[in-house]
Amino acid sequence: MLTSLAFVVGWTAVSPPYRASVVPRRAHHPTLQSSEPHCTVVFLRHGQSEWNEANLFTGWADVGLTTLGKNEAAGGATQMWQEGLKIDVAYTSRLKRAQQTLEIVLKITGQEDVQVHTCWRLNERMYGALTGLNKKETVEKYGEAQVKEWRRSYSTPPPEIDTASPHWPGNSNQYAHIPMSDLPKSECLKDCVERTLPYWASDIVPALNRGKTVLIAAHGNSIRGMLKDLDDISDDAICSLEVPTGIPLVYHPDKDLKPIPSPRATGLLSGYFLGDMEAIAAAQKKVADQTKVAA
Repeated sequence: MLTSLAFVVGWTAVSPPYRASVVPRRAHHPTLQSSEPHCTVVFLRHGQSEWNEANLFTGWADVGLTTLGKNEAAGGATQMWQEGLKIDVAYTSRLKRAQQTLEIVLKITGQEDVQVHTCWRLNERMYGALTGLNKKETVEKYGEAQVKEWRRSYSTPPPEIDTASPHWPGNSNQYAHIPMSDLPKSECLKDCVERTLPYWASDIVPALNRGKTVLIAAHGNSIRGMLKDLDDISDDAICSLEVPTGIPLVYHPDKDLKPIPSPRATGLLSGYFLGDMEAIAAAQKKVADQTKVAA
């Protein structure tokens, strides 16, 4: 039974551009059109975090959801319930905003007994020295072109974070089990993709091979990495993909784990977002506009 959404507003935080309307979908091999679905994977970017609300570069900083973020997660849960999605296994990052999003979704859909796996490889991209800085103020200081290069290029990372910073993961006991050489001081999207995909291959793909319905509650850039691999998206195109917060993205791959293009798919994706397309496009634009400075 679907739990009432009203409780989410008072929820206590738990501690633990391409546009769909303007970009044509990539052509797919015609044999995929007749393939039978073998499994399901649902990608869900966490709801608005406290630092999203303040328009700060967040990365690996471990901040919780705002009330709006909790309600976005609840909205995503409602869409999943209406779609009839029954989750077999879930994956999330080590960051509480993704974990809180997943917790809300499983609670509202009555699936709290689902097995959950967490891994640092699903964390958001490490924004290095930009972590904690206001995005628009950073544009005013360094210029729009430089910040766009750091934020949206595939292979140009921001300056590295100082290892004395409280936001450097090497100073957190949460990552004490990770070799220091694996903990990033800064990441471009390419780095984030290369960090995420080994976990996709080692832990998520086996569940999909078994025909499971998988939910991945993660972050904009770690989700980009998995979509890049799943839909064979180019380096340039993946940089402009906007993943809106709290809106489930559903794929039904075949037995070879090739995505079967959905009639509801948009843009270069084979999967489909759940919800109203105009609202989804507006949410994508909101993400893209975070570093724009008013004239």
